[in-house]
Amino acid sequence: MKLEAEKFSDSLFTMKGISKKTIEEHLKLYQGYVNKYNEIQEKLAALTEDDLAKANQVFSAVRELKVELSFAWGGVVNHEIYFSHLGGKGGSPNGDLLKQIEKDFGSFDVYKKDLKATGIAARGWVWTGWNWREERLVNYLGDSQNTFPMWEVEPILALDTYEHAYFIDYGVNRGSYIDAFFENLNWKEVEDTLKSYMEYK
Repeated sequence: MKLEAEKFSDSLFTMKGISKKTIEEHLKLYQGYVNKYNEIQEKLAALTEDDLAKANQVFSAVRELKVELSFAWGGVVNHEIYFSHLGGKGGSPNGDLLKQIEKDFGSFDVYKKDLKATGIAARGWVWTGWNWREERLVNYLGDSQNTFPMWEVEPILALDTYEHAYFIDYGVNRGSYIDAFFENLNWKEVEDTLKSYMEYK
């Protein structure tokens, strides 16, 4: 069964501070991750008993494909989270999400500052995630599609900090891109994701 790329809201193409050109190019990259994920799955299915017997931690077909599968899968899922909550009107969240942010960070302003600083420090991705064990929200980073996962933490918000997400619009000014990211968030989408997780507490 082949993975299919998701369709996202047309509002992505009319955002403030994030151009249509950036989104068009970014969606091409997302499609590329979907394509590569399917290609790697086919190659895994074609592995022979000899390939499996030659598995090795330094280099082997098994290792190469398994590592790159996690990278491709991360590229798919991270972008699906990212695009799903963009194209909104920004502002601030409300309801249960705002209450949880205020409980875990002290205020929404502190949360924004922490997420932005994490975004400046990251090399690839930043997430706000629900920590199942501690029952709180946390901001954390990954330097690639498949690095630095936090066990028992489920992402509810994803911020792409790779240069392709902002270079057309902002050059090296990542901070202004992150500000634009906040101005275009659909907080209802983020809140709905959090609610779906908290129902299983």
